[in-house]
Amino acid sequence: MSDPKPSTDVLVIGGGMAGLAGALALRANGAEVTLVERAPEFGEVGAGLQMAPNASRVLKRWGLLEKALEIGVRPKHLVFRDAVTGEELTRQTLGGEFEERYGAPYVVIHRSDLHRVLLEACQEAGVRLVNDVTVESVETVNGRGVAHTAGGTDYEADVVIGADGLKSTLRPAVAQDGPVSSSYVAYRGTVPITENTPATDLEDVIVYLGPDCHLVQYPLRKGELLNTVAVFKSPSFERGEEQYGGVDELEAAYQDCVPAVREALKNLATGIRWPMYDRDPIENWVAGRLVLMGDAAHPMLQYLAQGACQALEDAAVLQDVSHGTVFTDDGVDAGAWDAAIAEFNAKRAARTARVQRTARVWGESWHVSGLARTLRNLLFKSRRDGDFQYNDWLYGQVSEGVPAAEAPAARVRAAA
Repeated sequence: MSDPKPSTDVLVIGGGMAGLAGALALRANGAEVTLVERAPEFGEVGAGLQMAPNASRVLKRWGLLEKALEIGVRPKHLVFRDAVTGEELTRQTLGGEFEERYGAPYVVIHRSDLHRVLLEACQEAGVRLVNDVTVESVETVNGRGVAHTAGGTDYEADVVIGADGLKSTLRPAVAQDGPVSSSYVAYRGTVPITENTPATDLEDVIVYLGPDCHLVQYPLRKGELLNTVAVFKSPSFERGEEQYGGVDELEAAYQDCVPAVREALKNLATGIRWPMYDRDPIENWVAGRLVLMGDAAHPMLQYLAQGACQALEDAAVLQDVSHGTVFTDDGVDAGAWDAAIAEFNAKRAARTARVQRTARVWGESWHVSGLARTLRNLLFKSRRDGDFQYNDWLYGQVSEGVPAAEAPAARVRAAA
């Protein structure tokens, strides 16, 4: 989108949510920021995403929350139901006390809309955006990061932010690992809301929990679209097939669910499915002047709806640790980057590891059957609306210790 400049204060690799957020945060601190993206154009694939208050607070801080709300939806409730019986298990009212407690609203928004909000903010802030750049490796030379590209151009920066996603080419600098298959796949779809759309729950986020499957629905774009996500355990994915030639697996996974769930499958785009991976948490994200963030550092399963949220948290903390240290009233202290990125790593690694691990356990509790399902339902139904003990660790300020939200899910797993 603009001419490349080989030398800069900060080089961000990856133009997804994490990369844009990181670039915007550091540009706000006064850095000269170049962001390179391998795709020929900027964009985001997928459907809707949920922004909990820990993420919408970051947008609020950057003056972007109102833009997100102009195109997003503030759901009234988060509701969990049993997919086999249809009974309600628990609900959380998302306005009023919830919003006051956490200082920002719960927002659902199309991924492409949030991406566009961040992209436009980067453009307005003066981030240098360059497409068609594939970074193959990064090394530290004389205290600066040097990114080597497939096209032969080397980019130099005081610090390099690796935000190149789940299948990061930069992560091997800090960990010799790979994506971990969950055995589950997702189909997604968005369809216009019309007069024929069942009116039930069009103001809520609804989650149906079934044996080896679940389904999520919520409105998007000011109530103009209905977003549907179906996730289920896939025999073909367990065999190593990321894509599959038919929909028989999808239909079989939901055959015992209530009519509302089976009817919702018609909203899905079945030409492509998303195999679900994460990675094991790692403690170190830093190699010289390279530091990872977002899915490159802590890819997670989506059961807590925190992938994009944690990327925004990353950016906010990166902004905090560099403000007043790297970026001071006297200018840029390039030598302070080592301490800043070490502090960033220390502040974020434990927090995101908790989210990664809790997402795995939470997902297991969603998909149980038999006695474990009975116990899961009893536990969920014992929770009253307005009980925040399972939300505070995630949506509020970061605290030490075991996340309270792990407790019921862990008990369900133990009973399985």
